[in-house]
Amino acid sequence: MKRLVSVVATFAISAAGLAAFQQRTPPPPPAAAKPAAPQAANPLTISTKMGYDEFKGYLVKAAEQMKDADYGFKPAGVVPEVRTFGQIVGHLVDANLALCGAASGMHPPPSLKDVEHTVKTKPELVKALGEAFAFCDRAWAATTDANAASSIELPFGLGKSTRLGALAFNSSHDGEHYGNIVTYMRAKGLVPPSSQPAK
Repeated sequence: MKRLVSVVATFAISAAGLAAFQQRTPPPPPAAAKPAAPQAANPLTISTKMGYDEFKGYLVKAAEQMKDADYGFKPAGVVPEVRTFGQIVGHLVDANLALCGAASGMHPPPSLKDVEHTVKTKPELVKALGEAFAFCDRAWAATTDANAASSIELPFGLGKSTRLGALAFNSSHDGEHYGNIVTYMRAKGLVPPSSQPAK
């Protein structure tokens, strides 16, 4: 019993001494914090723009790739309202101008009006598509995370949205019609840009 008391007492004294030593010894200095990696400006806007850039590239290449004679093509047996390939390109021009104009407050080029119903030839439609995307490029360039949530009125009676919301809607609309274009190109034996091997 005496031996047990002695062991316990020794342990208690040692523990008390260790605690006293730890209280007197200052803790080691914290490791120097590594500086945070600089964050890219406007990460929300930049990440949202990725879809726009992708579909813009596909649509421009597809418009250039389709033969002149096939700009009047649409699948056989469809209702009259179904657009020809050229009309889809024209529709994309009109929609890009309207949505990017609403997002940015800029006015589209006056030379581009109702392109879907007034422009027929491949060279003119390819040129108009390039101009519409250049207009949208300016709208994106003027959009930042700080002004992305600005309230705007969507065209076509679609109601209110935000600046970034309108631009994102335009990207999804481009993607929707790229899907149509892929079908038209496949029907003509062409490999659409998104399926071509990377160079």
